[in-house]
Amino acid sequence: MSESHITEADERAILDAIDKWLEQKVAPVAMQLEHDDEYPAELVQDMIDLGLFGALVDPEYGGLGLSATTYSRIVARISEEWMSLTGVFNSHLMMCIVVQKFGTQKQKDYWLPKFAAGELRGCLGLTEPDAGTDLQGIRTTAQRVGDNYVVNGSKTWITNVVNGHCLALLVKTDPDANPRYKGMSMLITPKIDPETRAPLPGVQAGRKLPKLGYKGVDTGEIAFDGYECDAEMGLIGGEEGQGFFMATGGLEIGRINVAARGVGVARRALKEAVRYSQERKTMGKPICEHQAIQTKLGEMATKVRASELLVEDAARLYDRGERVDMEAGMAKFFASETALEVATEAMRIHGAYGYSKEFVVERLYRDAPLMCIGEGSNEIQRIIIAKQLIARNKI
Repeated sequence: MSESHITEADERAILDAIDKWLEQKVAPVAMQLEHDDEYPAELVQDMIDLGLFGALVDPEYGGLGLSATTYSRIVARISEEWMSLTGVFNSHLMMCIVVQKFGTQKQKDYWLPKFAAGELRGCLGLTEPDAGTDLQGIRTTAQRVGDNYVVNGSKTWITNVVNGHCLALLVKTDPDANPRYKGMSMLITPKIDPETRAPLPGVQAGRKLPKLGYKGVDTGEIAFDGYECDAEMGLIGGEEGQGFFMATGGLEIGRINVAARGVGVARRALKEAVRYSQERKTMGKPICEHQAIQTKLGEMATKVRASELLVEDAARLYDRGERVDMEAGMAKFFASETALEVATEAMRIHGAYGYSKEFVVERLYRDAPLMCIGEGSNEIQRIIIAKQLIARNKI
């Protein structure tokens, strides 16, 4: 990623515009859209107009060229109001980052302006029914036939795949490679013709998956059956065997994003708990004056602040072009666990009202577990952190 030229004043203006949009457009409808599990088409158009689909794309391709630091602050803010919205553009931006970091110049010139403008919105197609965290276990194949790749296989739990237009698709171009990762490649696979927008044969978006939380944004399935992908414009980087490294490279910003979502959810849960604890009275005084509630709030506030700092740390290292798998893993692990803990405590502080769909803490409580699972489970994050810790401190 190139260095961001956004000044502090620019960042302040961007964040102010986001705050205004959240207050005026998102807050009034988020609760209803969430409960109806309705795709937020108007809000998605707003995000296109705000430039969020090109947030991390270099300005030369029509993007905003934001730093990961500014981007993570945007994600945290939006997640405070309605976390689902961040999934629509984050999945898309992970696809953008893969093309921007690894694509040929011709691929960048063609795809990135369309991505940045929101003209083509997409996602990262990694997970399969039998392969999630173990990416090397995927079975989707792409066989070179003349100037095309013929793709067969299916993906699942892909955010933005139903309403999106294309995928950065992880495939096996050499299923017999040993080690397995050497046989993996990444293709840009549009569902529609980028010029005519006519549906392309051989690809079919499946059902939208029902979920506990993370409503509104679609998470679904997609199947490829004899789908033909142009090799020159589709094979990212123009070289087979590099897909595994592209996928893991895209996950770094994805994990910073998930950590920032955790910060937003936890921050909102803390705010709701602090407010309610001053309104609710028991035994003749507000419950915030009871020591049991005070100890909860004190621990919640400390962990929320620690999460914010871990995200800032990972984002700044990413902006400097340094390796951040350990730092992004730390931020993702701690911030997501904090979101789950703080949302749970906020619900308990609210008592029965926390269990009601009329209060926002119920939604926060349902959204929080996703961050502990998405972009690599926290069990895996612990292992990544430990391995990097040892690797960086060899004796």
